[in-house]
Amino acid sequence: MPMIVATVLALLLALWFLGQPWLAERRRRRWRAQPFPAAWRRILRRRVPLAGRLPAPLQLQLKQRINEFLAEVPFIGCNGLKVTDEMRVTVAAQASLLLLNRPGVRFDALRQVLLYPGAFVVDRVRTGDAGVQHDDRRVLSGESWSQGQVLLSWADVLQGAGDPGDGRNVVIHEFAHQLDQANGAANGAPALARRSHYARWSQVLGTAFAELRHRHAVGEPTLFDAYGATEPAEFFAVASEVFFEQPVRMAAEHPALYAEFRLYYQVDPAAW
Repeated sequence: MPMIVATVLALLLALWFLGQPWLAERRRRRWRAQPFPAAWRRILRRRVPLAGRLPAPLQLQLKQRINEFLAEVPFIGCNGLKVTDEMRVTVAAQASLLLLNRPGVRFDALRQVLLYPGAFVVDRVRTGDAGVQHDDRRVLSGESWSQGQVLLSWADVLQGAGDPGDGRNVVIHEFAHQLDQANGAANGAPALARRSHYARWSQVLGTAFAELRHRHAVGEPTLFDAYGATEPAEFFAVASEVFFEQPVRMAAEHPALYAEFRLYYQVDPAAW
């Protein structure tokens, strides 16, 4: 009898684990199907002008993704900030741009968004030469943690969303990091649709990264922010900002790189 009970319990536990993805997707379908509130539409028009450039089918997708995002992800106000629907919708809309036309992709590791009124200070220990440790204090507008948190400055969120053509968007940057961190430490190589794509991705992004580092070193102006020259993970995030905000120029100046991002993100912002 104990053996039978143990077998039944093991079977029930296995069925429970197998049923979790199905139940989660069922919940998400229900959230996506919810009507998009009129107040949220007004927020999109006022705060996220890039959303208005999308073709009608992508606008519908975006609203569905926003519904899902806000149903799943809690927002926490920091340093006395009171989180409002305006803040939540503005962040969710920009983050959800990275998920369009990719129904199986989401920010699976994301647990919460921490929102600060403005730039915030992060203290950490840095190991320097000869293994000597130093206290490192940095003032940031955003940061993505592999533990499932994204930290954002609301002032910088507004600035990034308000000018959709300057190639600078802290939300896109940090949520690109979340995609990059989904398969381990951020390294500029997010999970691609096929294993065979990695060789070309590495070659194209490696070439563009090396070019950016060279041009930055000699003081030449570039399309990409100099911060992208620090490491491949930052280059991927910086290039993602440009892909969504300055796609026509990126396609003209870096056609191979643009093609890789168009294949990865499954959208063509230059056509919007």
